[in-house]
This record gives sequence, structure tokens and C-alpha cells, in this order.
Amino acid sequence: MTAIFSSILTVVFTLPFIGSILVYLLIKLMTKNKRKSIHKALDYTTILYIIAVHFLIITISGKSLSWLIILFMILIATVFVVVHWKVKQEIIIIKVAKGFWRFNFIIFFLAYITLTLYGLIYRALTFTFVS
Repeated sequence: MTAIFSSILTVVFTLPFIGSILVYLLIKLMTKNKRKSIHKALDYTTILYIIAVHFLIITISGKSLSWLIILFMILIATVFVVVHWKVKQEIIIIKVAKGFWRFNFIIFFLAYITLTLYGLIYRALTFTFVS
């Protein structure tokens, strides 16, 4: 049972879009609302993309840059709080957190795609020129 659970987690962290699709389908089955299902699936699977980007960086560079990922996320949160405060003259934590989390989804989704393509091209070129 532990091996099955471990295998499922490995696939979901390696291919987070599969996790996104599974979460979307599950929520859509429960709510019957396409728009709400998409939003919830993106909210729930953002962490998958963050973890996937972390492991892609380790795979490509051989180093863990988790401190840089956390620092980047703190910087994004700070910018969101300051901008929200400048625009609304008050900070509504729920709205800031939701915007911050969804922005993180966009950033880490794009980072995942970029790092995956970079890793594939880098490995293909390395394999081609070494062989």
C-alpha cells in the first residue's frame, strides 16, 4: 500500500498537470460547476507546481535552490500587500492571499514548462555532443 501511494505521489509531483486534471475532474464531479472547478483545481495544485519546479532545478543544476524559491515567494507576497494597500488603502488578507496564490500558480506553471523544455534540450544536446 505504501509503495502504491509513493508511486502516485511521484507521478503527481513529476507531472503536476496530471494532478491538476485529476483534481479538476474530482471537483467538477462534486460541484457540477466548470468555472468554480477550474479555480479550485488551480488553487489546490499550485503546491504541486512549486515542488515540481524545485525538483526540476535540482535535476538540472544538481543544487537545491529552495531558499531562492521561498525568497521569491516572499518578495511576491510583499509586492502584493504593498500594491493592495496602495490601491485599496487597507489590506484585506483573504483577497491578497488569493491573488498571491493564483499569481504563484501562473509563475510556477510557466517556470515548470520553461525548465522542462530547457532540461530536455540541454540533455538532448549533451547526449548528442558527448556521444
